[in-house]
Amino acid sequence: MAAAREEGSDTARAYRSGLRQSLAGIRWWIPLLYLVLAGAWILFSDHLVEGLLPAAAVRVAQSVKGLLFVLASAAALWLLLRNQARGIERAHRATLDYAQRYRELLERHPDPLWLHEAGSGRLLYVNPAARRFFGLGADDALPADAAALQGVLPHPGEEGRPATIRRIHLPGGRRHDVELHVARLDHDGREARLVSMRDRTAEIGAERERAQSARRMREAQQLACLGSWEFDPASGHGHLSEETCRMLGIRAPAGDGADVRGLLLDSLPGWGGELSSLLDALASGHGTTLDVVIPLETPDGTRRLQLRGARATDDGAPHLLRGTLQDITEAEAARRQLRERERQFHDLIRALPDGVILLAGDRVRYANPACAEAFGRPVESMPGLPVQALVAEDDVPLLREWLRAALMPGQSPDAAVRTPRMRRSDGSLFNAALTAAETRYEDAICTVVVMRDLSDAERMRDELTAGNQQLQAMAARIFSVQEDERRRISRDLHDDIGQSITAIKMSASAAMDEDDPARRRDDLDDVLALADATLSRLRDISILLRPPQLDALGLEAALRWHAERLFAHAGVELDLAIGVLPQRPEREVEQACFRIAQEAMTNALRHAAPARVSLWLQDQGDRLHLQVVDDGRGFDTPAEGGLGLAIMRERAHGVGGAFDIRSAHGAGTTVEAVLPYEPAASAKHASQPAG
Repeated sequence: MAAAREEGSDTARAYRSGLRQSLAGIRWWIPLLYLVLAGAWILFSDHLVEGLLPAAAVRVAQSVKGLLFVLASAAALWLLLRNQARGIERAHRATLDYAQRYRELLERHPDPLWLHEAGSGRLLYVNPAARRFFGLGADDALPADAAALQGVLPHPGEEGRPATIRRIHLPGGRRHDVELHVARLDHDGREARLVSMRDRTAEIGAERERAQSARRMREAQQLACLGSWEFDPASGHGHLSEETCRMLGIRAPAGDGADVRGLLLDSLPGWGGELSSLLDALASGHGTTLDVVIPLETPDGTRRLQLRGARATDDGAPHLLRGTLQDITEAEAARRQLRERERQFHDLIRALPDGVILLAGDRVRYANPACAEAFGRPVESMPGLPVQALVAEDDVPLLREWLRAALMPGQSPDAAVRTPRMRRSDGSLFNAALTAAETRYEDAICTVVVMRDLSDAERMRDELTAGNQQLQAMAARIFSVQEDERRRISRDLHDDIGQSITAIKMSASAAMDEDDPARRRDDLDDVLALADATLSRLRDISILLRPPQLDALGLEAALRWHAERLFAHAGVELDLAIGVLPQRPEREVEQACFRIAQEAMTNALRHAAPARVSLWLQDQGDRLHLQVVDDGRGFDTPAEGGLGLAIMRERAHGVGGAFDIRSAHGAGTTVEAVLPYEPAASAKHASQPAG
């Protein structure tokens, strides 16, 4: 600031000196030059005119000569004055530019600056920074006195002294520690003071806070049993904190010139050689850090001290070794117990059959294997997953509402709040029973959710309900079918067999009463024909009840015979692909397979109106595979198939097999069954056929 003021004063003096010199030159050399030129013109021009011109033209020439002299004098004066005026204008403009730059410098200065009279204290100039600091307003008008600055005006005799720190009080209760710089100067012939002020409140406050932080750090080290050490590896001299000396059981050395290296080695018996090697390696740069746990025997028992250190450089000073010494006896014991509890907890969580998921905000922080399996994801991919990826897209707001209700103290989710549906990685949805609670995990408040997949329970419940309904319908239908079958057999026996036997009886009676041998033979032939027809009809009824080919020739022949007989006059193309089975199935399996094929082909002819029906039977290792396919009208759902499909399914499941039917309107129907060669001891229901 002082340098700027001195530079401004020198520049102003230079401008004023140049201006005076220019004006002084105008005062003497221009009139002198004019006198010389005018005298020469007057003395010599008249003689020249008289010698060159006749007497009659001399008078005119004298007038012209005078006029030319006046014009030449005016032109010369204009040129001389123009150059002088330009010089003066340049000097004045430079002075104004300097004043403007100096004012801008003061206006933009970040520190408050003001100028006041030495005696009265009246303000002569205040920069914007001072106006803002003291609340003087932003206008150009200045107060008549320095009432707002009375607490900041320098005392007499402070001019020229080093900067002083003073505490000032501003309106509104604000207190500031400021540093003042005062300079004397002359302002329009009056003695004035230019004051520059720097606010040191933040720096002094930071210094106080640093002192308080250092005190708190010492207190924290005592509470944490943490001390510090530092020494020069070349001399071993350095500093030990009070807490380090207390842990080592030594007296704190006076000053920073103590042999810290020797104190450390002597205070840790049994570790002197190894610790000395580690410190040498650290000092030479072969090691980057030092971290060793040292057991120390004391009268109170064994204590464990953790010694840490590293190389450090302080502003170009030689390399120092710095570190800490901490008593970790209690911390080690607590960590061991904590690790054991965490291991037990994690083992328990991993062994739970229910899913456990830990939420931090809207993301998964932990999930046990059962939870990952329920969502169809690898367990390592669960942490970090957004919770929106685990819930049905439409149920994300519902999940937030449910969690808010579940985490409300002393309450449980209202029954009206529906549990959100969960979503697997393949996009399929499932219902789950959820329980939520807040917990702390790794110093963070999280939400733990216990989840139980209800898919199997709901499927078993639905299957049990559907099975019960089918069994009830099947029992009623079987009873009705049995009654219908009995009535049909009774009607067939009465109408066909009964009438045939009556006809045989009547023909036999007629033959007994006939005397003519030829007519008796004709009656006996009629009896034989009626007996043959009756036997054929009895055979058909017996075959419908159970075909003898199934017992005599096996499953393949029975299926081929029944299919050819069934489609003989149906007008439908039959495609048979019946392979030779490597072994004969058990009786129950043969009967189930035959009845399933019989029912499927009968249903196709009765309901589907097909043009072509295919029967396919092949071996699949330890199972046989039956398939009946038609190209008929088909149906949309298996429920439209009625009781026949339920009976076929129960026949397959009854021997431990699997049954499936696929159909659609206009696309035909495929009936498929996979059966074992030997019936299972306890048949298990399966929704899809294996293989």
